[in-house]
Amino acid sequence: MSSCLGKTDLKVDGLKKIYEGKVREIYEYGDRLVMVATDRISAFDHILPEPIPYKGQVLNKVAEYFLNACKDIVPIWLEESPHPNVAIGKRCEPIKLEMVIRGYLTGHAWRTYKSGLRELCGVALPEDMKEHDRFPQPIITPATKADEGHDEDISKEDILAQGIVTQNQWDQLEQYTRALYQKGTDMAREQGLILVDTKYEFGLYNGEIMLMDEIHTPDSSRYFYAEGYEERQANGEAQQQLSKEFVREWLMEYGFQGLEGQVMPDMPAEFVQTVSDRYIQLYEIVTGRFFHRNQTDDLHGELEEVMRGYVG
Repeated sequence: MSSCLGKTDLKVDGLKKIYEGKVREIYEYGDRLVMVATDRISAFDHILPEPIPYKGQVLNKVAEYFLNACKDIVPIWLEESPHPNVAIGKRCEPIKLEMVIRGYLTGHAWRTYKSGLRELCGVALPEDMKEHDRFPQPIITPATKADEGHDEDISKEDILAQGIVTQNQWDQLEQYTRALYQKGTDMAREQGLILVDTKYEFGLYNGEIMLMDEIHTPDSSRYFYAEGYEERQANGEAQQQLSKEFVREWLMEYGFQGLEGQVMPDMPAEFVQTVSDRYIQLYEIVTGRFFHRNQTDDLHGELEEVMRGYVG
């Protein structure tokens, strides 16, 4: 088994760590950002206790694949990837929003709907829908981007009232979000999948809105298998998902949803291996490409060596 990248502390001249997120760690190098995808996994805004082999590589390579496929739609931050776990690109000023777009009544949207509410982030939800039904048209349900803790749902009206973005910026963000989701939907269809919901993060670079971070990865997106979707809906059966929802379901089975007083369960080795296998499977299905495992006994040391060569 390859070593995992649970945390990084890169001792490379010219490289400075400036941020540590739930999964990614960000370094600066001159006027560029170096984004390292670790093997940590999070759910319900909490980091799980065990890293997942190859997960960081999967995230980085899926994001690279889709970012390059979408650069005709929106300017992207990514410039190069000198290591399977590393992406380097323009340093943007983050817009403190997650642009969540949903094509189906699934996950958080379904839990909201099931509670009896018929509005999410100021968007009216149709009556008489079942879990996993397709919306008449995709809905945008933004969330504020929290540095720590839970991201919070927010409406377009509150975003503008709080001055998070201007009206013109919002219009551009909405246009980009819908165009990216359509592109992702089309690419998913070619692989026999349905892009159920996803999120995009944007930033400003010299005043221009730019697509940041990961897109269409298992951490940011949910997929259904297209074959049999209609039949399963008609019969009230569960949809076959390709996402990390199974991790959330495993946590809920053990009584954890990130709420106060709940204890994170330990992850047995068998489950860690299952999560790793599922991430690799998702990469291969979503991209249609074979996943080449970057096998090494010292992933952190290899990464440090690669970055020394890069900055040298």
